Amino acid sequence: MKLLKSLIFVVFLVAPATYADDKDDISAVLDNLHDAASKADWDRYFALYTDDAIFLGTDVTERWDKPTFQGYAGASNGWTYDMTERNIDMTPDGDHAWFDENLMNEKYGTSRGTGILIRTPDGWKIAQYHLVFPIPNDLAAGITQQIQTFEARQKSGQN
Repeated sequence: MKLLKSLIFVVFLVAPATYADDKDDISAVLDNLHDAASKADWDRYFALYTDDAIFLGTDVTERWDKPTFQGYAGASNGWTYDMTERNIDMTPDGDHAWFDENLMNEKYGTSRGTGILIRTPDGWKIAQYHLVFPIPNDLAAGITQQIQTFEARQKSGQN
């Protein structure tokens, strides 16, 4: 019984350190993602995603599987989003993580990235990334009205 208690105690001491290391590794993956995108280094960028990854862009039509997203990105010169704040949480088994990060972009200003990472034999990989423009509550009614008007015009064939 004494041995069992000692083992349990050791597990509780080791687990937080492991999660802290994992969070550092996850943060490094996300930093690498942003660096690769800013340099249009698409081989490095897409190596950070799982093969079945999904990217959700800022437009409601942008739900892209990895090959579709690769086609979109490959036609661009890259993009730069600088992380200003990041939160990472993990499942109790330590094999899945989710994050949210505030980002700054020269053209768009503040945005937010959220997503899911999975531990793989090759390290942490991004299974889903979602980029959004957070709308301040005081502006939400006006912005969402503009979106509704835009969508109605699109449905009716007007531009």
